[in-house]
Amino acid sequence: MTLPLKVGLLAAAVAVLPWVLPDFQVTLLTEATILGLVAMSLDLIMGYTGLVSFGHAAFFGIGAYTAALLLLRAGASLPAALGAALVLAAAAGAVFGYLAIRARGIYFAMLTLALSEVAYRLVWDWRDVTGGSDGLAGVTAPPLAVAGVSVPLAAPRAYFYVVAVVAGAVTLACRGIVASRFGHVLQGIRENEERCAFIGYNVGLYKLVTFTVAAGLAGLCGALYAPFAGFASPELLAFSMSGKFIVMTLVGGLGTLTGPFVGGLFVTFLEALVSQVVKNYIIVIGLTFVGVVLFLPAGLYGTLRRWWGRA
Repeated sequence: MTLPLKVGLLAAAVAVLPWVLPDFQVTLLTEATILGLVAMSLDLIMGYTGLVSFGHAAFFGIGAYTAALLLLRAGASLPAALGAALVLAAAAGAVFGYLAIRARGIYFAMLTLALSEVAYRLVWDWRDVTGGSDGLAGVTAPPLAVAGVSVPLAAPRAYFYVVAVVAGAVTLACRGIVASRFGHVLQGIRENEERCAFIGYNVGLYKLVTFTVAAGLAGLCGALYAPFAGFASPELLAFSMSGKFIVMTLVGGLGTLTGPFVGGLFVTFLEALVSQVVKNYIIVIGLTFVGVVLFLPAGLYGTLRRWWGRA
């Protein structure tokens, strides 16, 4: 099957799917897509560069608060809010990355966790701007101007298409990065950082750029999430959210881009289904994660891809 045919079939499926699913499932699919994109951005750091970040949710939350503030208090358009969130989250990623890449291994992970906690406490304590522990409620997506026509985004299906378009753009950007010479260097850093430095690559700069790009993409996803959920709260920056993104990345398949996105879909839908029948559903999620790590170390998508290749 040729690439144009694959893209055409995928676009047709995305166009038709919201009309064959009930509103609740469309809403759930929208949330899963947003979170899957965050996991995909994290895969640039973890899967392709070999850096474990425990603070990726900080950029997701920064993007959500940026969009919420612009939409609520400045009357900005949705594209403007998305662009501002991307830039601000990337700027925060550049600062965090500059401080964290000086360390390696578990020390890098701990630094990202500490820096994300600083962002979390700042959002929690800056009540006049962020609303403190209450967050910012009532965030809605304004109508989107398309070819001179105002398109309302209040309906779940309408907002799903916006998320789908952004998802396509983010996926193309991520795939372009990993397929480029830059992406090949990242994989070389993952495999042997000392050798890459020895042959002349500025390893620190590559790490910093990747960390910044991943942070910006996570902020863009946060900006999509705020009007979708209708709020921005400190919990979006919490360590538990960062852990959730790591779980999605590992469950789907590290170093595959598509795998973390699949992991985001899987974990989101699993939570929704299990929470309806089990009170402590997080236990089921944890056991599922343990099972995948033990028996499918390549993740769901990674394992399926290997089986398909052998077949």
